[in-house]
Amino acid sequence: MKAQPTIRNRYVFIGDVIFMVVSVLGSYVLRLELGPAFYIYLPSAYWMLGVVLVIKPLIYYYFGLYRRLWLYASTQELKLIIATVSASSVLVSLVMVSLFTLGTFRGFPRSVLVIDWLLSIMMVGGLRFTFRLLAENQILASIPHLHSPAKHVLIVGAGDAGALVVRELQRNPQLNFTPIGFLDDNPAKQQQQIYGVPVLGTISDLSKVLENRKVNEVIIAIPSAPGRVVRLVADVCRVKEMPFRTMPGIYELLGGKVSISRLREVNISDLLRRKATQTEDEKVGSILGGRAVLVTGAGGSIGSELCRQIARWGPSELILVGHGENSIFETVLELKESFPALLVRPLICDIRDYNRLDTLFTRYQPKVVFHAAAHKHVPLMEINVEEAITNNILGTRNVVEACVQHDVERMVMISTDKAVQPINVMGATKRIAEQTVIDAAHRTGKSFTVVRFGNVLGSRGSVVPLFQRQIARGGPVTVTHPDMKRYFMTIPEAVYLVLQAASLGEGSETFMLNMGEQVRILDLAEDLIRLSGLEPGKDIEVVFTGIRPGEKLSEDLWNDGDSFESTAHPDIYRVVRQDELLGEELKNSLEELIKLAREGDAPAIICLLDELIPDSAVNSTPPPEITSIDS
Repeated sequence: MKAQPTIRNRYVFIGDVIFMVVSVLGSYVLRLELGPAFYIYLPSAYWMLGVVLVIKPLIYYYFGLYRRLWLYASTQELKLIIATVSASSVLVSLVMVSLFTLGTFRGFPRSVLVIDWLLSIMMVGGLRFTFRLLAENQILASIPHLHSPAKHVLIVGAGDAGALVVRELQRNPQLNFTPIGFLDDNPAKQQQQIYGVPVLGTISDLSKVLENRKVNEVIIAIPSAPGRVVRLVADVCRVKEMPFRTMPGIYELLGGKVSISRLREVNISDLLRRKATQTEDEKVGSILGGRAVLVTGAGGSIGSELCRQIARWGPSELILVGHGENSIFETVLELKESFPALLVRPLICDIRDYNRLDTLFTRYQPKVVFHAAAHKHVPLMEINVEEAITNNILGTRNVVEACVQHDVERMVMISTDKAVQPINVMGATKRIAEQTVIDAAHRTGKSFTVVRFGNVLGSRGSVVPLFQRQIARGGPVTVTHPDMKRYFMTIPEAVYLVLQAASLGEGSETFMLNMGEQVRILDLAEDLIRLSGLEPGKDIEVVFTGIRPGEKLSEDLWNDGDSFESTAHPDIYRVVRQDELLGEELKNSLEELIKLAREGDAPAIICLLDELIPDSAVNSTPPPEITSIDS
């Protein structure tokens, strides 16, 4: 394409000077109609012309009318023109009235000032927008493909984003798109037009519109649309074999330059195939406000979100305990920015070091503790069995004992559905950790509780960030098995559950969330690809890699023999457990597991885990392969 033409501002200035003369003389002619009075007042016209030629160029320059690229003139430039002409006309009027008062000339029709103001706006604005039209015509003449038929585009969403899309298409015909209509669910917009483009119906009418009208492409221009709406549009377009795009950035979208690295940022809640749960805020606030709250694993995905949510309730101080200094530092920076008045204490500590924990609890005396620190990556823990024991079991025992010794009012441990009928080391260690918390609650009568939930969408190390990285690289997206299913939550939702459990817990409870139906990982991957504006199997391939050691095809939320009952919160259930590993038996088992971990005897640990957990099948898990972790 040729370079865009430019209009030098000196030509604009010359045009302005000519029109200043025309405007002043024209004002007198329109007011006096070249009659005898015109010649009587002509001296004042000469004076006004001189004043205008001095004042208006200076004001126009001051307001920046000669520092604009008028090729891109819009309503903003029109506002500037009106303001500039008005300011200069006021100043000219003041000078003319002053000269008349001093007797510089005999007569002076005041109405010519108003006429001059109107003519100046029309002439100054007309001159500049004429230049824009001429420049646009020159651009159009230089684009060879404009002679080919334009693509007909249907816009889904008649809000601000949709209107902006249409406006840009109309202002940039070189894109060779013609908007033929909108679809929008707002009843007030039906049968209306936006920039001359009609609203053809609701989003549910998409299939009918595609059948009855010539459409070459669909643009989803609803940046805040829920996943349900985006999936509906994507599914219809896929059935009709109609190309569609979501809306990342206007100019990349309209120019057809959406690359893999500039895809629409998918809202994680788009992937959740149910309505997100909410908290009962009053109960949560009553247990957190004004208290010292400690969070272990505060640098992790769940831990950092816990800190953000807890900070809203005004604790007396928020104590961040974590082993990774970088993640703790990042969490502190975010909290300080969002809650500058909150007392935040970042403490680097390995929960396997009881003496360090005891020192911290003695110094800061927390009253509420959320235990989120854990190793959670299933394939990695199959290889690092000893680490899973020392971190998930020994670390939890240390946190629990510190809570008991320092009179903590409430303690909540974050667990996982993989602790139910575990077939992997990670799940088994979390099951033992759960029993450690429940046993302490029985021994002390304190409000120590466990919270179980499924996979967390978008958490560090989870499947969604992995899929997003694979999509950003252009694929393929790797799925272990076409029938693999999981329960899913969003990070805020998981934290809502943890906070709610803290308010509901009286002691020794295990809570779980109603997470709806399990979602196939394959469906999740395909949703993520489509919500990114691409097509599975066409733009991004999906490859099956095989089930990894320690993985189930589907997860359970409670063990055989357990039952559940409702709570005060409609989306939270209490699991009635049948665990028997308590008291001295649990204490001796923990000591044996920790001893074996320190000796590095992974096979013996796995055998003992299966003995301690009746429904466990860790020992039947095939030997791990390091390559399985990559997928």
